[in-house]
Amino acid sequence: MAARLLLRAVSAVRPGPARGYAKKPGVKVKGKSAPKEQLKGPEVCTDPVTLANYAVGVNYLKDSPEVALKPDSEYPECLTRSVFAPRLFQIHLGPPKKLEEMDPDSLEYWRRLRKYNTWQRNKLKKSRKL
Repeated sequence: MAARLLLRAVSAVRPGPARGYAKKPGVKVKGKSAPKEQLKGPEVCTDPVTLANYAVGVNYLKDSPEVALKPDSEYPECLTRSVFAPRLFQIHLGPPKKLEEMDPDSLEYWRRLRKYNTWQRNKLKKSRKL
């Protein structure tokens, strides 16, 4: 006990290195540990007139102006009106349709049939004894 008190008294009078052999604070190391610059994202155009009249961001050349949009009559019909567009944006938000209500030629019908068969197989596997 007396030795501990003696050591405390000596360490209070003569403080030793607080960090030992560790790297001293405030010393900056050059090389990989240097702070890196933050990457900037692309500039976003928020002007509605420019967005309505030009294809912003399409031109990959730095010094050339933005590409102007043409009227819809100058573009092919496949770009302005798609054959699949009515089908893509019709979302059924009600309860799921039954298999009898669906068209057998549709992709949804076959996906639903596959799901029903998977459910039935899983029920049979659960009920089977080991």
